[in-house]
Amino acid sequence: MEFDQDTARAIEALRRECGLGMSEAVNELIRRGLVAKPAHRPFRQRTAPLGVSVDVSSVADALEVLDGAAIR
Repeated sequence: MEFDQDTARAIEALRRECGLGMSEAVNELIRRGLVAKPAHRPFRQRTAPLGVSVDVSSVADALEVLDGAAIR
């Protein structure tokens, strides 16, 4: 089996560090990848003051206030 250079280095490092065979090291790295959580920033909604009070109970009325009557 052939691995990319970065993957082969990770396998070799784990083999040396833990005294594992090739299959054991590959399986361990796969297991670690399965439980790893991706590093991401939490979603944050950005808002800006519009300077207008909008009653959103009627979408058409809200659009008219925000965009003007000519848009309709």
